[in-house]
Amino acid sequence: MSRLDSFIRRLSAQRDILNQITDDLATIDGPILELGLGNGRTFDHLRERFPKRRIIAFDRAANASAHSMPPSGDLVLGEIEETAQAFLGVNAALAHADIGTGYPEKDALTLRWLPQLMAGVLVSEGLAVSGLPLDHPDLVSLPLPAGVHEDRYFIYRRR
Repeated sequence: MSRLDSFIRRLSAQRDILNQITDDLATIDGPILELGLGNGRTFDHLRERFPKRRIIAFDRAANASAHSMPPSGDLVLGEIEETAQAFLGVNAALAHADIGTGYPEKDALTLRWLPQLMAGVLVSEGLAVSGLPLDHPDLVSLPLPAGVHEDRYFIYRRR
């Protein structure tokens, strides 16, 4: 598969999962955490899907286009592994992380802290959506939408 096709498959999976969970999130209180703002495409999609919800975005630096940038109070800059620690116990309804690199050795380092962080920020019954698998005893894997290939993207519910 070409890198372009892989990229399209990843973004389609991300969109399809976020669209699928919209109704589920209507019954779960709490903010949304976007771990990895990047250029802001997913943040913009989340803002459109959940217009009344506070969305807090994290990234190393602010690189999103102006129309996809969160308000300054909802943008946390620095190393996500460190900055997001302040949000443990925030009882988020959704935590989304698309911070994989495609390099197994680098992603292995991220997976040392990401599952614990994702579980730690979520409210009970909250949802974690990730481009990397999250192996944590408090996260239960959920079925993917039709058309999303296994191991392309992941969705979990917090116990």
